[in-house]
Amino acid sequence: MSQSPETICIEADGATLTGRYSPATGPQRATLLLNGATGVPQRFYRHFAQWANGQGIGVLTYDYRDFGESQTGPVRDSKAIFADWVIHDQAAAQAKLAELAPEGQLWVLGHSLGGLGIPFHRYDSRVTRIVTIGAGIGHYTDHPWSYRPTVLAFWFLLGPMATRLAGYMPGRRLLLGADLPAGVYWQWRRWCTSRDFYRADIGHSLPQPDYTRTTAELTLCVAADDVVVPPVAVRRYAEALKASGARFRQLDPAALGLRKLGHIEILGRGNEAAWAALFPPSEGSDHTVGAADIAQDRAVLPIA
Repeated sequence: MSQSPETICIEADGATLTGRYSPATGPQRATLLLNGATGVPQRFYRHFAQWANGQGIGVLTYDYRDFGESQTGPVRDSKAIFADWVIHDQAAAQAKLAELAPEGQLWVLGHSLGGLGIPFHRYDSRVTRIVTIGAGIGHYTDHPWSYRPTVLAFWFLLGPMATRLAGYMPGRRLLLGADLPAGVYWQWRRWCTSRDFYRADIGHSLPQPDYTRTTAELTLCVAADDVVVPPVAVRRYAEALKASGARFRQLDPAALGLRKLGHIEILGRGNEAAWAALFPPSEGSDHTVGAADIAQDRAVLPIA
């Protein structure tokens, strides 16, 4: 029988984050930290957490500073930047995970933004598995033409104009996602519209990355039909992390018996087949579908 998630407070370098911890319902295989995607509240992941609990996996979710349940004041008053979420908040959540589970394996699941911190973090020695979904070194020209008008509006037209006027990114009003602190939007925009991605922020809001740091089993996954962070961007990130033994895996929704997976939807209700591909129910089985070799891509300069 599943238990109600426990509310957790996470202290993160000047901010207090609100999290939810749900333990495994049977013999525990591991305890997992879920770093969410930009603009996706932790409540979205509750169905995945319930499924994982039934697979013997305890799950910690949380909201980044000044967002979701961690928001404590008007979003326009927030001083948060994208790097705060990637560096400080993810690191604090990882420390809380180790505190909640003092024994046993620790796993990390990074969704989109949630997977971009890998070269910047020092992981607990008990972290044995890191899986990312839709996390990539992307550029707005990577998107298919069908999605390009939305991207151009978000980065160059409605997005910047509305953010300047409102003092925050009014995503809900524009039907372009969630409301975001201005500093988060502007830095995110700079990364996704620059061929060097986040290189300009290294040594400033970002520490020096180490692409050989993690010793955990590292798998970078993407849905074949993801237009938000397309497979080419995830392959590029996997290539950057090649020295850490990163593997690239592409999930084909049709092969999993699903109509679509997408970028956000892949972790939404009804996609248990994809979740079982990411975290096979037994260590001896490999349910991952659509595995592909890491492919080099020079469209964006390597980040050093």
